[in-house]
Formats: sequence, structure tokens, C-alpha cells
Amino acid sequence: MSAILQKIYTFECQLFYRVNSLFQKRYLNLFFSTITHLGGATFCIVSTLILLIFSRNELHQASILSACTLTLSHIPVHFFKKFYPRKRPYLKLEGAFVPKQPLTDYSFPSGHTTAIVSVALPIMIYIPITAMIILPIIGCVAFSRIYLGLHYPTDVFCGLVLGTSTTFISHFLLYNL
Repeated sequence: MSAILQKIYTFECQLFYRVNSLFQKRYLNLFFSTITHLGGATFCIVSTLILLIFSRNELHQASILSACTLTLSHIPVHFFKKFYPRKRPYLKLEGAFVPKQPLTDYSFPSGHTTAIVSVALPIMIYIPITAMIILPIIGCVAFSRIYLGLHYPTDVFCGLVLGTSTTFISHFLLYNL
């Protein structure tokens, strides 16, 4: 491993331990164990379908973009997890705290983070006032993935980048082709 990559890995392990060490706080466990599900497949797919069926005007346009983005964003997530099999930090780093029955698939990139950004960013684009509520939710879901010992910080960062970039790619494909 190159010296630069080693420094990045060392830094992210330190950051991981700093965030994950908060796991000892009971009230934080309840909060982050709950909010993390907002980035899960079930919540993201169901909420997007509900919006597609029942929304109108700008929210309906946002839901169309969310559905496209959610679909498009998980193609690279699938391939990264398959071709870059990075073990989850709780499996590699001693002393990491994890909830009962943690995920066992690969860690890179964070699918939960990708999904919440893919669903929420289109809503913020079409209805900017929602950013005051949605940005903290995205931040909490992203943070929860590290807090719960399931992802390294770079997994979460790449999930943010994937969700954001596929939102703009989807927007371009939907409205410019």
C-alpha cells in the first residue's frame, strides 16, 4: 500500500474509532439505530413509491427523479461491493462496537448513505426549503453508519458522492435527452 493510502487509512481508522467509541451512550444507540433505517432499501423504495403515487406538482417531479436516481445509484454500489470486497470495520478493527446481528456483506461504498442521498437530494432540488430538514437527516444517516461500526468514513463519503453524482446524471438523462 502506498504511503499516501496508508496515511488515509490510518486517519480514517482513527476517525472511525472516535465516532464508534460513542456507542457506549444508550440514548445515542437508540437514535442512530433508528435513524439509520431511513437509508435502508425498504424505507427508500417504499417512500419513493408512495411519493410517486400520491404526490403532485414539484414533489411528483422530485419523486420521479428520486426513483430514477435510487435505481441508477445502486448499479455502481452493487459492482463496487462485488469487485472491491472491503470487509466491514467491525470485522477488521479490534474493539469496534456493533449492534446485534450486524450486516455481513461488504462495506464499500455505503448503500444506506447512497440511498438516502438519492431519494432526498431530488426533493431538495425541487423544493429547496426542505433542505433545512433533509440535510440534517442525511447527515445523521451517514454518521450512523460509522457510529454503528458498519462503515469506514471513506465508505460513507463515497456513498455521498455516488448519491449526489447519480442525482445530477439522472436529472440530465431525464430532462436533456
